Amino acid sequence: MNAPNISRRATRPIRPEAATHLYAVGQAVRLTGGFTERSKIAGVYHITGTLPPRGDFPQYRIRNDDELYERVTTQDNLQPVSASSDGEGATLIERTFRHGQGAEARPSRD
Repeated sequence: MNAPNISRRATRPIRPEAATHLYAVGQAVRLTGGFTERSKIAGVYHITGTLPPRGDFPQYRIRNDDELYERVTTQDNLQPVSASSDGEGATLIERTFRHGQGAEARPSRD
């Protein structure tokens, strides 16, 4: 019986500096640079999935709540959205409910 020669098998070289995804599924991000119609893509997107790298950059599936479809972009076109006190970059639910703070008690009108 002839044993297969393992050293002759074609193997893919392992990239020592494999690109890692910086953003997690569900994380809020904003698109940056490289897009021509900025007004149409402005807003907060959420990571819906991770994809294999394109070149040196990991790819992501992203979706805006106002759109019926997902987009695919590379990591270099994204920046994280941080909730700030002025509402800039906050999601609608965060702006509406003040970042999870409970509603303040109001005096009765009676």
